[in-house]
Amino acid sequence: LIKYIRPVFVSRSDQDSRRKTVEEIKRRAQSDGKWPQIMIFPEGTCTNRSCLITFKPGAFIPGVPVQPVVLRYPNKLDTITWTWQGPGAFEILWLTLCQFHNSVEIEFLPVYIPSEEERKNPVLYANNVRRVMAEALGVSVTDYTFEDCQLALAEGQLRLPSDTCLLEFAKLVRSLGLKPETLEDDLDKYAASAMKMKKEKVDLQEFSAYLEFPVSHTLESMFTLFDENEDGVIDIREFVIALSVVCKPSKTLETIQLAFQLYQSESGTITEEDLAHILKTAMGVSQINVTHLFRAVDEKEKGKITYDDFYTFAELHPHFAEDYLYADQMEAESSLENPSLSAPNGICTDFSPDSTEDRNNPLQKKLN
Repeated sequence: LIKYIRPVFVSRSDQDSRRKTVEEIKRRAQSDGKWPQIMIFPEGTCTNRSCLITFKPGAFIPGVPVQPVVLRYPNKLDTITWTWQGPGAFEILWLTLCQFHNSVEIEFLPVYIPSEEERKNPVLYANNVRRVMAEALGVSVTDYTFEDCQLALAEGQLRLPSDTCLLEFAKLVRSLGLKPETLEDDLDKYAASAMKMKKEKVDLQEFSAYLEFPVSHTLESMFTLFDENEDGVIDIREFVIALSVVCKPSKTLETIQLAFQLYQSESGTITEEDLAHILKTAMGVSQINVTHLFRAVDEKEKGKITYDDFYTFAELHPHFAEDYLYADQMEAESSLENPSLSAPNGICTDFSPDSTEDRNNPLQKKLN
């Protein structure tokens, strides 16, 4: 059925596929009537109706007029806007069938004709159209993206807590023009440079040279996240760890292995203090108690552990974060369990601006 309507297929993980998709959209949009209108869902994912997340620019790159269309589901029980969390498919189907009817309202807004500036800037064009649609729906907008949702709800062994600053960090990474899905090669380069620098801290100018980006407001905001003592210097290893989490949110042990390489002594070991730095950065929080976890890994009470020690422990205790970290530190603050993050429909996690404004303040430091 999908192939019958001649869609444009895209693979999220394939950069070449994404480029070809944009080219095909552009070709069809500029075909002088040979192709009918193209229907695009610009958020690129399902959300829970609490807000509009960042629009992907693909629909706006051709620079041609678009017709915004908004959808509403005025049902007593919302079983339509299902996202990652909540009941399974069978329960959703059952709840849907329990209603006598399920309604959807489709409103076609006036055609939006881009200005010359918007034609040159697809991101500006996308943001302006999103604002029009949000006003029609009566909802807010948020700078969260599909990738942010993936990061917040990643299935790795370290779930991000609700007060993490890594979502803000991910946004700043994108603002610099870096794309997490294509950053793994760059991550190796950044890690190698950090290892050569050893434990030396860097100032803003050195951080700028390290990233090969000029000093800007975005770079300053990113620097501030890691400037824990407000003394104008940061530990570059923390940046590398945070970047690894953003690039590979579900691959917890790969990030921890990289962190061990950055922090370990010549004998290949780290201390409890080192582990605290690693896990605070990997979770994007200000404080965390790793004593119970460290002692559990350090069975021989040497006061230091290797990555092999940690890996063996993690293999035997795959839920080590829940048992040794979240139980004491996070309690109900996890982003998957926090009642304050319940959605309007009672099913999906709420990433609306109202519930995240405080914890994602751009000036919030990792270790404030």
